[in-house]
Amino acid sequence: MKHRVVITGLGLCTQLGRSVDEFWRNLLAGHSGISRISLFDTSSLPVRIGGEVKNFRPDELLGEFPEAKSEKDRKIWLGLDAAASALADSQLPGDGFQHTPLFVGVSLETFFLEDATPIAHAPDAAWNFARQVLKQEPRRRLQTPLDRLTQILGDHYGLNRGRYTNCSACAAGAQVIGEAFRRIRDGTAAVTLAGATDSTLNPLALGGFSLLQILSTENDQPEKACRPFDATRQGTVLAEGAAFVVMETLEHAQQRRARIYAEVLGYGSSLDAYRVTDPEPNGRGAALSMAKAIADAGLTPDNIDCVNAHGTGTPKNDVAETLAIKQTLGARAKVIPVTANKSMTGHMIATSGVMEAIASAMTLHTRKIPPTINLSCPDSRCDLDYVAGGSRDFEGRTVLSNSFGFGGQNATLIFGRFDS
Repeated sequence: MKHRVVITGLGLCTQLGRSVDEFWRNLLAGHSGISRISLFDTSSLPVRIGGEVKNFRPDELLGEFPEAKSEKDRKIWLGLDAAASALADSQLPGDGFQHTPLFVGVSLETFFLEDATPIAHAPDAAWNFARQVLKQEPRRRLQTPLDRLTQILGDHYGLNRGRYTNCSACAAGAQVIGEAFRRIRDGTAAVTLAGATDSTLNPLALGGFSLLQILSTENDQPEKACRPFDATRQGTVLAEGAAFVVMETLEHAQQRRARIYAEVLGYGSSLDAYRVTDPEPNGRGAALSMAKAIADAGLTPDNIDCVNAHGTGTPKNDVAETLAIKQTLGARAKVIPVTANKSMTGHMIATSGVMEAIASAMTLHTRKIPPTINLSCPDSRCDLDYVAGGSRDFEGRTVLSNSFGFGGQNATLIFGRFDS
């Protein structure tokens, strides 16, 4: 027996807000969360802008998460904040977590540059690097273990039905939701907590992405720097943030009279295996991911009413995604809205898929589609309805959400309106 799966809790810590209401209000209004980076000195870098979560103070969370007091990795704290918000929003009883699987998406780790540099310049650098990487004390680590947030959340809330960490770059967030969705649908679990966290706003990550030449260098106009599907787009903008969702079987949610934001209908994934940094130019891998999600949901392309695009604002990705949408939806692609949230948030890498899943759920819950901002000069190769010019009322019943990562890691989720 397959169970229906619904979303009952949302939590965010982003540059557009640390509550769902604030985030959604800013997203619908078309406000940009991209600004000059204040976390560190960017003067020596070609890129000095990003989607920074302003006024975020990890010490404010110490009372709730004392076990994380030694953690210095910013994304750990962003993740703790978002996960706690999602659980609180779900209003699950305190003893309802014990049989809850946990799914956390992350991206590649980077070294703490201020710690690594002295070792690199000292004798026996390789040996000392190896020893420091394996250190157990959080304050002495050169990098954070990929599963560290999973460990802290699991221990703190007593989540003992399985703990999973997914490291698949920009597809990680959507994939953890997809995997959690399958566990509930198949009857393995009644409730899951799934989400992702990331912060690429550090010198090493920003420098590395700059070398790939996929970032906008328009430092003097940060709010306009991310322009998905616009002919003048130069590149994406890195960002940070965390987002989590609580999902349940419909029966479990109804039994406890939970608020339901949306239903999760389907999940698909694929792998281009084309290049590490480029999407397959004709969009075939992305189209396969979308087609698998539609089939998994038991739908047809004619049942898709809106697309929440990966929409990074890079020259290659936007064209490939447009081609993929056309391949998958056929004539339907020309008559339904396509929105790109990253135009306002920047690219949160692993977190983006969960943030956009939340935006998709809220689109269905509030019947509003957020705009794609900064789209004033349409690209002839990107010729769909990208919701330029402001938010839009929405009476459709489904939203398809795309997340496409480095190396051609693709994930697609489909959400449906829930009518009580």
